[in-house]
Amino acid sequence: MDNFAFVVHPLTAKDLSRKFSFTKSWPDGFVEGIMRYIPPFKVSDISGVSSEYNSVDGWFVGCPLTSRQMTELPEKYVINKIIKTGKVAEKLGAKILGLGAFTSVVGDAGITVARNLNIAVTSGNSYTVATALEGTRQAAKLLGINMEQANVVVLGATGSIGAACAQILSREVRYLTLVARDEAKLEKVAQQIYRNVGLAVKVTANTKAALRVADIVIAVTSAVDIIIEPEDLKTGAVVCDVARPRNVSKKVSEIRDDVLVIEGGVVEVPGNVDFKLNFGFPPQTAYACMAETMILALEKRYENFTLGRELTVKQIQTIESLAEKHGFKLAGFRSFDRPVTAEKIESIRDNIARRKGKKEVVG
Repeated sequence: MDNFAFVVHPLTAKDLSRKFSFTKSWPDGFVEGIMRYIPPFKVSDISGVSSEYNSVDGWFVGCPLTSRQMTELPEKYVINKIIKTGKVAEKLGAKILGLGAFTSVVGDAGITVARNLNIAVTSGNSYTVATALEGTRQAAKLLGINMEQANVVVLGATGSIGAACAQILSREVRYLTLVARDEAKLEKVAQQIYRNVGLAVKVTANTKAALRVADIVIAVTSAVDIIIEPEDLKTGAVVCDVARPRNVSKKVSEIRDDVLVIEGGVVEVPGNVDFKLNFGFPPQTAYACMAETMILALEKRYENFTLGRELTVKQIQTIESLAEKHGFKLAGFRSFDRPVTAEKIESIRDNIARRKGKKEVVG
């Protein structure tokens, strides 16, 4: 039977309690210390993923390192642990392995992992980009934002997801700003966009300045710490936070009732899927990176699909088309692990109108 495996890992030490509840009260440092000595393991069986064309089963396999450990521990150590996790998937009989969260960005973004395994590997970043952009378009429309005329900002634009988002958006918008710490790399992305579509984009390492004038923000950095605080955003802004851990502070949802923050890459999975793992989503929904692995298995495309730092527009269009074929689709909007209701959208629109009205009166 066609099947797949997907690597999961705790974003924080507290996340380990989703699988092992007895660790809930343990100090973070103690948990992280123990995790360094835990070998990779099968987390759960996945069943019921099915479309009109095929059905697949799979497994979640656990790489016991937190996001912080993956960025701070020696790269070679972390990659070896990811490879060992892939070996667990091989022994289970998986034909393709998806890399989740930070396992897809460490080192060369999956290339070394794929070279050391006997099964196909994908990071899931192609479908993550496709769903993030579709969600952003829908959210902008609901708030009455004309994307072609909007100030659009991509945070983390030198990363694989950020650069791909920028390439696609450059065909749809007139005012695009790319943000990252390395301005030399930003210039390369900007030059490529100019060569491809003739759009002159702005580049900057000043995140706060870019955010203050942004109508739409796509946040895709690999930072461990929060980047976007409540005071950074203008009234009426739409923020799509694709990053894990999040780039947007939860305080934004608590304090700012005049902006819309959505999570990128949340999709409905076709069939009667049972993940047998609580990763904070409603039943039958998953991250887009997980979904990409399932889509490739359903399509019997057991190949290294999305690897490394470069994503192509063609890859994104291909996986988007396959997703539609097999019945995957956006699962509405979510913000900080909660669904965004129609009432919430209407409330945000009212608050935006009220605040903008006050500014016009003052002006």
